[in-house]
Amino acid sequence: MLRLTLLIHTLASTVIMGVGIVAVLVMGYVSGTAIIAAIIAGLVLGVPVAWLIAKKLHEG
Repeated sequence: MLRLTLLIHTLASTVIMGVGIVAVLVMGYVSGTAIIAAIIAGLVLGVPVAWLIAKKLHEG
């Protein structure tokens, strides 16, 4: 299940990072620090999301 989680993490974190970057830019924070914070948040939030999706796929 770890392989599946890692594979899903690459996709989920990319989507979350993209949403975060768009949200940061729409709010007017155009600094590099804000964009990097959105990227880091996407990587961190992608872990539990990927784990939950992999768990659901593995069960059914």
